Amino acid sequence: MKGILYTIIIFSFLSCSNSKKRSQGFDVGYKGALKNIMHKGDLTAKVNLLEFENRNNFYALGAVEDLKGEILILDGEAFISQVKEDRLTVTKSFDLNATLLVYTTIESWSKSEIPGEIFSYSELEKYISKAAIEHGIDIDRPFPFLVEGTAETAAWHVINWKDGDTEHTHEKHINSGLKGSLENERVEILGFYSKNHHGIFTHHSTNMHLHVKSKENNVSGHLDDLSLGKDMILKLPMINEL
Repeated sequence: MKGILYTIIIFSFLSCSNSKKRSQGFDVGYKGALKNIMHKGDLTAKVNLLEFENRNNFYALGAVEDLKGEILILDGEAFISQVKEDRLTVTKSFDLNATLLVYTTIESWSKSEIPGEIFSYSELEKYISKAAIEHGIDIDRPFPFLVEGTAETAAWHVINWKDGDTEHTHEKHINSGLKGSLENERVEILGFYSKNHHGIFTHHSTNMHLHVKSKENNVSGHLDDLSLGKDMILKLPMINEL
């Protein structure tokens, strides 16, 4: 009897020890949904960005109300890209509404060099999943990441939806405003990865949603395609040991 009791105690101790592994230490929130934009034409405001002004360590991406621009927020600093008189403008005002926003707060990041054989968007997506698992991140939950360095090419667009147009397709979204490509330039990319939010904040063909900006802050937008350069850096949320 004593032997059985001793075994139960040891088993319970080991179980408790194993359960105290790591804490994600962050949550990902969102307002709005791509499926409502695409299928219902719902472009209405879901949140005012002033709600997030002056928040340190805050990261977000999304689309402006009525699909009149792209939103990128890095460490509490906003980069709002819009099309004005057929020209790209990037401002830092929080005084506008979002029809779609994905966001999180990350105090510390761990960084690692992306292997040289990782070159394309699809290769990056697979690598991020693998790197996150190795880093201790639960990839069944959404998580953010940063990619920094000199990209060979980074194709972007900034949406400027035509008033009254109710037919939404991914191709029309890309072509509705301005688009271009950063070539051999230093970039900062914010992404959110999720296997379970297709039609919410990722499209059905990918587990990632990414926005990009140039180092000079004169270009910012939704990232459509990417060819990585050498020595680019991946940053993942620091996972805390319990």
